[in-house]
Amino acid sequence: MGDSAQIAVMGVSGYAGAELARLLLHHPQLKGKAPLFLGRAESTREPLAALHPQLMDNNGTGMGPEGLQVEPFSWDLLAERGVSLLLLATPHEQSRAWAPQALERGIRVVDLSGAWRLREASNRAVYKFEDDGSPVAAAAQAKSVYGMPELYRDEIRDAALVANPGCYATSVILPLKPLVEAGWVDLSRGIVSDSKSGVSGAGKAPTAKTHFMSAADNLSAYGVFGHRHTGELLEQLDLEAEQVIFTPHLLPIPRGIMSTIYVWFKEPKKADEVEALYRSFFAQSPLVRIFAAGQLPQIQYSVRTSYCDIGFHLDRGGRRCVIVSCLDNLLKGAAGQAVQNVNLMCGWKEEEGLL
Repeated sequence: MGDSAQIAVMGVSGYAGAELARLLLHHPQLKGKAPLFLGRAESTREPLAALHPQLMDNNGTGMGPEGLQVEPFSWDLLAERGVSLLLLATPHEQSRAWAPQALERGIRVVDLSGAWRLREASNRAVYKFEDDGSPVAAAAQAKSVYGMPELYRDEIRDAALVANPGCYATSVILPLKPLVEAGWVDLSRGIVSDSKSGVSGAGKAPTAKTHFMSAADNLSAYGVFGHRHTGELLEQLDLEAEQVIFTPHLLPIPRGIMSTIYVWFKEPKKADEVEALYRSFFAQSPLVRIFAAGQLPQIQYSVRTSYCDIGFHLDRGGRRCVIVSCLDNLLKGAAGQAVQNVNLMCGWKEEEGLL
């Protein structure tokens, strides 16, 4: 696709959509070829800078003499502009409707919602998709590739539909995958992930829980034994529900995720063995940073970057391991990972426009 790629973004008004716009507008491969930004079909045309003043140029308009506009969505407009890749930063209900229609028109899709991440019907049930099991949905699901480049780099390059992972799921799957795949983890003792996210992870629409009066100076657990990202952990790590406890928490900060993960190893390991496994597994992954044994990441190190940071501590006996991973939920957990997938699909460097 490369030089001929014309990209469109639907859902630019939200937090992840704003980050997508910022990243793509500054992407070195897209100079002089700005993405098409789309709003609801019933909306009116409006300047991108009116939605996101942080993207305004020194003329007060955004790119170009009149500034970039957010256009009302229509398939005719996408055809007219020659769109070949559509990014959906939309609710999962909308993505379920639009992704199959895009595929029918020969447009490749990166979907940031949970619409196409889960292959097992039992895991998808948490979303209550009305079209689940229909021929159209089944055909789209069959084309979907889980959009975690560190695990599915080759498949993403040629994919028609890429399902961007959940932010929590990214923070748990990446640090666990090397250990589980190596057969080191004693699954009979279970895995516990204590994960905490900033308020932007809940989306832009205010709720009672995300209201300043509830979130500020507070820390709360939610979604216990029922969070939507749990199915991603089960499928991508090949686990049974009884083998993992994942508990998300709401942090009183705007953005960032920290997952503290507790595992037992089947056999004693040395710290340098664990570090070597991580470094080997992620040797070709430019957006994963491995900390030296005994050093732990913090949210402040990864926030506003597209990195996932991973560190660990091993107990004296070598069998109990605490792993800490941190990332920015709007970047590596959403828009940054989406652009990482776009880079692969277009044949560009995986990290281009993200460092």
